[in-house]
Amino acid sequence: MSAGPDPAWSRACLAAALVALDPAGAGTVLRARPGPVREAWLDRLRALLPAGAAVTRLPAGIADDALLGGLDLPATLRTGRPVAQAGLAARSHGGVMLVPMAERLTPGTAARLAQALDAGAVEIARDGVTARYPARFGLVLLDEGEGEDETVPACLADRAAFHLDLDAVPVGAITAAPPPLDLALALALARAADPGMPAEAADTLCALAARLGIASLRAPLLALRVARLHAALDGRAVAAEPDLAAAAALVLAPRARTWPPDDEEESAPPPVAEIDRAGEPASGPDDDDRRDDHRPVDDDRILAAAAASLPPGLLARLVSGVAPRTRSPGAGRAGAAAAAQRGRPIGVRPGDPRRGRLALIETLRAAAPWQRLRRGDGEARLRITAQDLRIRRLVQRRETTTIFAVDASGSAALERLAEAKGAVEQLLAECYVRRDRVALVAFRGGGADLLLVPTRSLVRAKRALAALPGGGGTPLAAGIAAAGRLAAAERRGGRSPVVLLLTDGRANIDRAGRPGRAQAGADALAAARALAAEGIPGLVIDTAARPQDAARALAAAMGARYLPMPQADAARLAKAVREVAPAA
Repeated sequence: MSAGPDPAWSRACLAAALVALDPAGAGTVLRARPGPVREAWLDRLRALLPAGAAVTRLPAGIADDALLGGLDLPATLRTGRPVAQAGLAARSHGGVMLVPMAERLTPGTAARLAQALDAGAVEIARDGVTARYPARFGLVLLDEGEGEDETVPACLADRAAFHLDLDAVPVGAITAAPPPLDLALALALARAADPGMPAEAADTLCALAARLGIASLRAPLLALRVARLHAALDGRAVAAEPDLAAAAALVLAPRARTWPPDDEEESAPPPVAEIDRAGEPASGPDDDDRRDDHRPVDDDRILAAAAASLPPGLLARLVSGVAPRTRSPGAGRAGAAAAAQRGRPIGVRPGDPRRGRLALIETLRAAAPWQRLRRGDGEARLRITAQDLRIRRLVQRRETTTIFAVDASGSAALERLAEAKGAVEQLLAECYVRRDRVALVAFRGGGADLLLVPTRSLVRAKRALAALPGGGGTPLAAGIAAAGRLAAAERRGGRSPVVLLLTDGRANIDRAGRPGRAQAGADALAAARALAAEGIPGLVIDTAARPQDAARALAAAMGARYLPMPQADAARLAKAVREVAPAA
């Protein structure tokens, strides 16, 4: 097949053809902002799918019964007996489910999708109905995250064969024309084929995954499946080296955490036309030669081919040891939440409507299965008892802003802060997982500076911390006051602020900017007491080599927890912040 004008677009078109060949066996993470490039790729995928294949879209915040299935309430009320209804997963069987803003999927929804992908079916046993529906479908996870740290859930990314990045593809490079007819014919023939695999193929792909630092066992399994699909699309009875090279380039290379040294990559890559295809017939050896291509597999050549197909800049990052980031599966809370009479519904429970808001549909669901027993002969009205009543569980969710107030005075303090860099970076990462915003206030010299306005970007927060300026006196009162003003502003905006103060507590610059330890210490304690009066939770992390009474007194004035730096390892620090943050 001939390569397209842009290598990334060519790879994406080849991936679309392979997804269309077996949607359930080749899911995709598509990192692309909404626009003509993404729509062109989705249109191409729709055009290549078999006739009648479902293309569904996952709504944001979908409920379990809508995703997996549940009680068909109108049919149940009409017949007087429980009637099951298929959910979106079952309706996607044989086709593709599009997931917009996949980076914002909740852990629960991600886990249910992963379970459906593994089982190829969904089972429901709720509301008096039991059913099992086939649900073999492919996921197209549309990653619209703002930075590298904002990605789709790891459990779904690990199950997707292809990880494509179209953000750098220019609009002029896309092919908007419909796929050629001979490609549709090749796909039709490939769907009926079942190519074999060389005996050494699994060993080769597992070895390549290990050399690339890929820990997941699913990656080589997905690569094997993609190699078989690639062979079927090319008309080969047995997968050959070009098919393994394509699988390594499309499946393993985007997952690489590291890259072997140059002296391990002396072999030349196979012809580009074998791996960088745009979903159109290739020019190259005749069909008989390609079908009989059973040369021994050379994993060095395959690795070189994968390197040739990497997006610009990625290979250099991998060689330098900067691995791509994925979202960890750890759970967290998205801001502070509290039970309320108003807010977002998070479920239902049995209860009295006088003490909550009636959940009418759920009440009817609870009552519907019992109508045949409750109704008299010839009676048509609905009978509802107190046991059927359901009320909504509501939550008022408030976003949390974690404000880092950092003592940047003197080189020694910065050196001690560097010692805690790992702990602070983990804390930043936990804030991101919880969808918290973070801000950075640094105080040194004569005052305090807001170095990072409240943001959700983990990359920006780490960059601001790494570039923290140092030196000069310690205007501790100014730093606490600046953090307090920012916390008050965040509270007025409906968010829940938390102040993390990193200092040794030894102030030497007062509120007016004049040197003097006595007045500076008194001003710092006054600022701390003012922060406590506002009811803003906080944590004082003593950055001194040994615990300081000044920092401990400061924490007492703030009404905050005190944590000395020698004990501030990553796990302990994260646990302390969770304890002082507003309860979820």
